Amino acid sequence: MRALMLVLLGLVVLFLVWPAPFRAVAWQPDRLQVPPENHALQAAVLWAQGQIIGPEDVEIDASGHVYAGLADGRIVRVEGDHVETIARTGGRPLGLVLDGRGHLVVCDAYRGLLQVDLSGQVRVLTDRADGVPFGFTDDLDRAADGKIYFTDASWRWSQRDYLLDMLEGRPYGRLLVYDPATKTTRTLLKDLYFANGVAVMPDGQSVLVAETWRYRITRYWLKGTHAGQHEVFADNLPGMPDNIDVDSQGHVWVALPTPRRPDIDFLARHTWLRERMAVLPRFMWPGPSHQGWVLELDSKGHTLRSLQDPSGNHLRFITSAHRRHGQLVLGSLENDRIGVLNLTP
Repeated sequence: MRALMLVLLGLVVLFLVWPAPFRAVAWQPDRLQVPPENHALQAAVLWAQGQIIGPEDVEIDASGHVYAGLADGRIVRVEGDHVETIARTGGRPLGLVLDGRGHLVVCDAYRGLLQVDLSGQVRVLTDRADGVPFGFTDDLDRAADGKIYFTDASWRWSQRDYLLDMLEGRPYGRLLVYDPATKTTRTLLKDLYFANGVAVMPDGQSVLVAETWRYRITRYWLKGTHAGQHEVFADNLPGMPDNIDVDSQGHVWVALPTPRRPDIDFLARHTWLRERMAVLPRFMWPGPSHQGWVLELDSKGHTLRSLQDPSGNHLRFITSAHRRHGQLVLGSLENDRIGVLNLTP
């Protein structure tokens, strides 16, 4: 018994004195406003259930085929329960978009911004900006002029260590643009708190970027009198925003993989606790609440609809929501399925 007590005491001392891999920064979240609960997402039809793992983002072609990147590095084309492998990136494909020339442009968390030919050829378009390699290439959107706007969620922490980015609380995210005509990459906005989803507004005047750890979406102006400036588009969201999409009406669809949690908001104010948590085994770290949740916002950032699956049994940890032809197609970093929801006004 004495030996056991000494071992436990030693572990406590190590917990208290072992150096954390960062110095955390405190911040104060706003008071949470929670929309009423509903079960709208449970009406979604499930595609490819049990055949795929982790279709984090989805893209839809003119024929209604859905493309997705999976946890095993594959890019697949899905229609109903038919799954066809298009390519393998050798990393972890996340955001993807068709470029209008028969290719997919893909954010690979480890390899950078890729071009994927539908015959299976993969090549790297860019893997750094301003001399700084991408740490976590995340999501993207394509503008009418062909430019690709995309995010480096954290130039310091990779996908496998993304929770360390949250615990540290510093802004390592970047919004970038790749120009296929000149093959150049520029940083538009830096010091973002986990730069995640990207969506170019239909008028081409601005681009939206989700800042996951700050529960907000930021607008960066591309044209007009405010060009080069940025502002908050939607703030104090009820969950952590991931990928975002803008439909033909200018409505913004926001995937919330997890709702906000009181323990995470509490930790935001206490840097010492976050630093101590970083030295614990990862199974002891805070995890997501497994629910399904998507918000529809208007062009001013106001909430129009909240679509949920509170149980998470049908759809959970939703990371992308794309509206096409009256349907909402839903991807997830963790699900073994793609959801297709028929929308009603």
